[in-house]
Amino acid sequence: MTLKYAVFGHPISHSLSPEIHNAFARQLGIDLSYVAIDASVEALPDALAAFAADGGQGANLTLPLKQAGLALCGAGVSERARRAGAVNTLVRRGDGWWGDNTDGIGLVRDLTARHALHIRGRRTLLLGAGGAAHGVAPALLDAGIAELVIVNRTAERADQLADALGEPARAHSRYWDDLGALGTFELIVNATSAGRSATLELPGALVNSLSAAVDLSYGEVAIPFLAWARASGCGHAFDGLGMLVEQAAESFELWHGKRPDTDEVHALLIARHHKLATGD
Repeated sequence: MTLKYAVFGHPISHSLSPEIHNAFARQLGIDLSYVAIDASVEALPDALAAFAADGGQGANLTLPLKQAGLALCGAGVSERARRAGAVNTLVRRGDGWWGDNTDGIGLVRDLTARHALHIRGRRTLLLGAGGAAHGVAPALLDAGIAELVIVNRTAERADQLADALGEPARAHSRYWDDLGALGTFELIVNATSAGRSATLELPGALVNSLSAAVDLSYGEVAIPFLAWARASGCGHAFDGLGMLVEQAAESFELWHGKRPDTDEVHALLIARHHKLATGD
């Protein structure tokens, strides 16, 4: 019997999640259907109900649904989802959905395992305070960063995230207009969606000789931030493709009890998108 899974988001046509999960399934010999379903925040409850009625057993949530999805988990949530205040993975349990958040562990695994980046002790700047930022902030603290400074254009949302993390000695918010006066950071994480609609203007004064930068988005959306990072002197600059693959593997293991080879799928995606970009 074909197992039914999906990713929900709005917009969703750009998502690589179906490609990733179907590649995992082929790798491990699992009969899987994984599709993308467009749903707004308002339409999500009905869309998930229809999916479950059609035999859906698990789902991923992406922008802008991660925080809204938390309220729909009648079967409960994991501790990391509770701390994040956002859900990106749903598992059907009985008549309800159980929620988890694999974004943070996906980011940490990509940085530390794939890129061999030591993040313990790093002063870290988190740009943004939406669902993506909520997903990665607790995992960054758990990974041992020295300090997390959260900056968002709407200051109240940054304050709310800092308060929710409950570690005032290490995690706090600052104003966007003060970015140039915050000093330098060894890790800069862009969790905003600015690249989708506008250029993200940042001061070069945030960067020192040890700085690494990562955009949680991937593809064309991440290009402006990564270009700024390289021009400002960051020694490492990564997009969110590796994180996407790693968080997907975590979800896949929750659903199927088997962990796929992420390096193989990551390499396939890199090669495919290089071919599309160059025409080779």
